[in-house]
Amino acid sequence: MKPDELSERLLEFAARIGNVVDALPDTRMGRHIAGQLVRSGTSPAPNYEEGRAAESRADFIHKLSVSLKELRESRFWIRLIVKTKLLPEHKMNDLLDECTQLCNIIGQSVVTAKSKQKPKK
Repeated sequence: MKPDELSERLLEFAARIGNVVDALPDTRMGRHIAGQLVRSGTSPAPNYEEGRAAESRADFIHKLSVSLKELRESRFWIRLIVKTKLLPEHKMNDLLDECTQLCNIIGQSVVTAKSKQKPKK
């Protein structure tokens, strides 16, 4: 996948997260998850963009690692939404699948970048 394509997928993911957050019920649990998910779900895209402009391989790895951590956190919150029945599972399945795919793509990018990193002396 080309960097621009991944960037667009991450941007689309962030937009979809925004829609989910706005659809959550105005309950204590809904508000809590909304606050957490809006942060974790919208940060992978800008962190990836920062990684694309990294000043070093180590900086690139760090930015992509942050993006991966945020995607994994988002996956947790999406799963919790389903588990607590705050939104219907059938409406969350595609988003959960996209989140998992993005985790795999970014995770593999981190592994590849680390394998090309020069060993520290």
